[in-house]
Amino acid sequence: MNANSKVLEGRMAFDALATLRQAGNLVDLLTPEQQAVLAQLTEEEVTVLNSVKERLDAVSDADVEGQSLTIKLA
Repeated sequence: MNANSKVLEGRMAFDALATLRQAGNLVDLLTPEQQAVLAQLTEEEVTVLNSVKERLDAVSDADVEGQSLTIKLA
């Protein structure tokens, strides 16, 4: 059983948003509609997204990143 699973009708339901959030993805900055899309991802899809994030984080140079965060969606 995954820590980000909930019991739903006698079976475990995967909580994609909680798993993404726990991995450091800024899902709370997204619109409710965008969050709804991510909430429907499978555990395998979330694993891929988190893996990509880990790889990007590994090559980012935190000392050079700016002080503000700009997110452009669309």
